[in-house]
Amino acid sequence: MSSGTTTDSSLGVAIIGYGLSGRVFHAPLVATTPGLEVRSIVTSDPSRQEQARADHPRARVLSSATDLWESAGGDDIVVVATSTGSHGDLASRALEEGMAVVVEKPLAPTAAKARSIVELAEERRAILSVFHNRRWDSDHLTLLRILGEGALGEVMRYESRFERWRPQASPGAWREDSAPADGGGVLLDLGVHLVDQARMLFGPVSSVYGEVTARRGGGDDDVYVALEHSSGVRSHLWASAVSAAPGPRLRVLGSEGAFVVEHLDGQEEALRAGQRPDDPSFGQEPEERWGRLVHGDAGTPVPSEAGRWLDFYIGLERAMTEGTPVPVEARDALEALEVLDAVRRSAQERAVVHTSPSN
Repeated sequence: MSSGTTTDSSLGVAIIGYGLSGRVFHAPLVATTPGLEVRSIVTSDPSRQEQARADHPRARVLSSATDLWESAGGDDIVVVATSTGSHGDLASRALEEGMAVVVEKPLAPTAAKARSIVELAEERRAILSVFHNRRWDSDHLTLLRILGEGALGEVMRYESRFERWRPQASPGAWREDSAPADGGGVLLDLGVHLVDQARMLFGPVSSVYGEVTARRGGGDDDVYVALEHSSGVRSHLWASAVSAAPGPRLRVLGSEGAFVVEHLDGQEEALRAGQRPDDPSFGQEPEERWGRLVHGDAGTPVPSEAGRWLDFYIGLERAMTEGTPVPVEARDALEALEVLDAVRRSAQERAVVHTSPSN
């Protein structure tokens, strides 16, 4: 995929890492955002360098982050799309270089490591955001609309799942092989999205119960989390790579009805297939994948909002040029990691852990 139309006034973006995240998600979204331009891509892998040159012929391709720091490439924003264990060092160095920074989720393997990055950005009054892109999933946006309309009444329980059936771990996949301290496992990969969405919908978390298991060896691959929000809503969350019968993506139970979505948002699949994020049909869910409003045995299809991952980078460009808030506040990402830390502690202690937001 080649870069979109750019002008001399476009903000230059450097993408560090050109694996799945950098190549399939960040680069296409940046390239199709008005006012942004992919100017630098950093990867040491020769085959990925070749792919980067083919995808973005206007961009320079560098072999290391050191090359980026030592050169003047007109980059205003750095996107850290590497393995989670390297996020802290790369993000901190980019902030010290005076650049705005986007970090692929999670911000860091632990809240303590994330806090140091957040505090550095605040100290330097720099722009720092985290790619919690699933805030712009079709199902999440549709649920927000339904809740705003009051169609469910008082929400009692929110159930959210990212479940897959991959009984054999992928050889050499760092997310599956790495220990949690280095960023491995589904809790950090998928659980951070689940917790972030729940917090955005129902507010701060007051208590946490967690079950975290590594059934295939390596990183954790089967996770269950129960959250109690200060608002009184309870969230039940599942992240698994070993679910032979995945449950519905969402099931939200309210006093006046329920909302059920069976299928995962299709934007990742579309990007993997090479669809441009600025295509008018991008993010549109076909009717057979719509969720349903359910009242006992009766169910009514609900038109889905279009998924809008592109809104993340549109919001980032506005934050840079107009001073509006960043699309995902770094403190939100930190507080989500504090919840995940509590999940691990709960799983280890086999007990409910009480939490409080970061100051």
